[in-house]
Amino acid sequence: MPDDRCDLLCLDLDKAERLRLERLDGELAIRLAAQAKALSDPTRLTIAAALAATDELCVCDLAWVTERAENLVSHHARMLRSLGLATSRRDGKMVLYRLTESGRALLDAVLAGSATLA
Repeated sequence: MPDDRCDLLCLDLDKAERLRLERLDGELAIRLAAQAKALSDPTRLTIAAALAATDELCVCDLAWVTERAENLVSHHARMLRSLGLATSRRDGKMVLYRLTESGRALLDAVLAGSATLA
């Protein structure tokens, strides 16, 4: 297996220092990584895709679409909400979920790569 490290110190100090000063804030990087990780689960990704295809869905609808148990779908939808990728509202006895703009943008980025994998 090839070694991916440089064989000599070839640091472009000006470029590296500028990028070091402009890098993502640590807390922001943690939050964004958690959001990206949320869509790495097939059930959550399927839920997000279903939410992106319409205005809002209740847990019952999401369970039907994903062919998963309601309690499992509820758990995954809550996780999407806790990470800011979805919002929810109660309508009587129903809880309706909607994808946020950041959730939609992240989903679009993930799905953009699917065309090259097909």
